[in-house]
Amino acid sequence: MTSSLPRVLVTGAAGVIGTVFWHSRHGEFSLRLADLHTARLAQAPCPAIALDVSDYDACLAACTDIDVVLHLAGVPHAGADFDTQLLQPNIVGTHNIFRAAQAQGVRRVVLASSAQAVEGYPLDVQVQEAMPARPANMYGASKAFGEGVAAAFAHQYGMTAFAVRIANVARFEPGQQHSARDIAAFVSERDVVQLLARCISAEVPAGYHVVHGVSDNRYKRLAIDATRKLVGYAPQDDGFILLGL
Repeated sequence: MTSSLPRVLVTGAAGVIGTVFWHSRHGEFSLRLADLHTARLAQAPCPAIALDVSDYDACLAACTDIDVVLHLAGVPHAGADFDTQLLQPNIVGTHNIFRAAQAQGVRRVVLASSAQAVEGYPLDVQVQEAMPARPANMYGASKAFGEGVAAAFAHQYGMTAFAVRIANVARFEPGQQHSARDIAAFVSERDVVQLLARCISAEVPAGYHVVHGVSDNRYKRLAIDATRKLVGYAPQDDGFILLGL
């Protein structure tokens, strides 16, 4: 019997967010997990493949018989060197995934962008979903490039493409010390997973959409009003409360 669940390719599935995602959502989607480090996926309850996103042919094969790509693969460090660390996975790899998805008839790609794509805005400015990228480092610039690729493929090919500006994924405990910016940008693991799942399954118009991945913090670095409305995001956590502030 063929599964009626959406067939979702998860790149970067062995990373922090990818691991939490498949642990909690594998029954909701028919998942195909992909990562350079497949040993970390040995206990996964769904198929796992080795994937180097800088290899276009490998991306093409990974996207076969897939409905949605959740593209989490890439180097996630704000201080990463562009030539040696960011160029292949974040620039070439993101382009390869969108090319391969379009070639294989995938209609939706959910891209993990980052709050670093808009970190160039002053800290006293709450960034709205409609505000354009303004990176403050080359990692943020690589994510801004990804947003541009997502927009281009959505407009050229009629795909549905999400750029999810994921903020400070962390586990806060009372008594910890964090900067005001990092608390305002906090997103819990369960909230970011919920948001990604909503981006996969929500009924939205075809085209390019920016959504923001922060929890329901008392003050939010990234606004989420439009995100709530578009995909039904309902965050459960507040970084200030978790820290006892």
